[in-house]
Amino acid sequence: MVNPTMPGVVIKREIDARGWEQQDLAFIMGRQPSEVSALITGKKSINPEIAHELAASLGHGAQFWLGLETAYSLTRVEFNEDVVTKRLKLYESYPIREMMKRGWIEPTDDINLIEERVCNFLGVKSFNERPQLNHAARKSTSYAETTPAQDTWIVRVRQLAPYVTAAKFTDKACNEALEKLRLLLKDADEIRHVPRILSESGIRLVLVEGLPTTRIDGVCTWLDRHSPVIGISLRFDRIDGFWFTLLHELHHVKHHMGQENPILDVNLVGEDAKLINDKPEMERLADEFAANFSIKKSDLDNFIARIRPLYSKQRVKAFAARMMVHPGIVVGQLQHRGEIPYSHQTEMLVKVRHHLKESVLTDGWGYKPSIKQKSALVA
Repeated sequence: MVNPTMPGVVIKREIDARGWEQQDLAFIMGRQPSEVSALITGKKSINPEIAHELAASLGHGAQFWLGLETAYSLTRVEFNEDVVTKRLKLYESYPIREMMKRGWIEPTDDINLIEERVCNFLGVKSFNERPQLNHAARKSTSYAETTPAQDTWIVRVRQLAPYVTAAKFTDKACNEALEKLRLLLKDADEIRHVPRILSESGIRLVLVEGLPTTRIDGVCTWLDRHSPVIGISLRFDRIDGFWFTLLHELHHVKHHMGQENPILDVNLVGEDAKLINDKPEMERLADEFAANFSIKKSDLDNFIARIRPLYSKQRVKAFAARMMVHPGIVVGQLQHRGEIPYSHQTEMLVKVRHHLKESVLTDGWGYKPSIKQKSALVA
């Protein structure tokens, strides 16, 4: 590539071609001779105003003179393209700014330090290496694999999990926990007991606010074959979403899923929810378990057949009382089945995070847990 010519050389060439002196050009441009001299020696840059003056005096157009100045200036700047490319790749792959904001990695502008801290956080040796995570996650992207940002969220869940005290996990304890949880479905305030019931059965529960673009609702992961962990993001802070996500992940735990290969699931709350029939069999089973746990399908089908389309608040509440569940759980299932619009009866979809904040280890929503950072990858 040929180095651009200094604009002053071209100006001098044009002056000589016309038989002028520098003072002649200065007079025509209405400037001091010293200014023209500075342009020729490169001590003064060509700005838009000077570019127009040169174009009027010497021709070629103002853009020509500005182009000369820009091209020449670029050659005088020391620029390491590799550093910017590296920074771009890192920022495109991981939510760096959010990780710094939430205290997951120490803030810095040094790209090498950022890479080192991201690798330490993930428990990997190289930026190009993905963390080896065994997990079953309910998420609204591909079932086949997780994105680096989703891996980051799962790693944070695994970092927090060891700080949650839990009894020895057994299948019997898991089944007993499910029966205890069934008694909490009626009152939103009872959700505060969920973390204790799970920990007594050997299941660790942590609450981690989702990262931008991750779209994960929950994850079932295992610290080892005897230590299941459920992480919930509360992407939708509403009672039906909480219970459905929790019970979905508990189905994975109950059947020891996610110990070997990732099991991913799309979200089931909201207008973009994926229908059960569009999912792999193991995910359909988890969905059916979560739905039937709170309200048996036959009971809901009968309610719909009798009431459709007159789903008044009074009838929904009466049915919820008979099923011994919160009305919001009924509303959520009716919305998902397309019986009522997502904009209807939303007042029953109460928020639940404030019921959990005192009883579950939480990271996010402006709160940073005071724990010592350690690798999330447990053998």
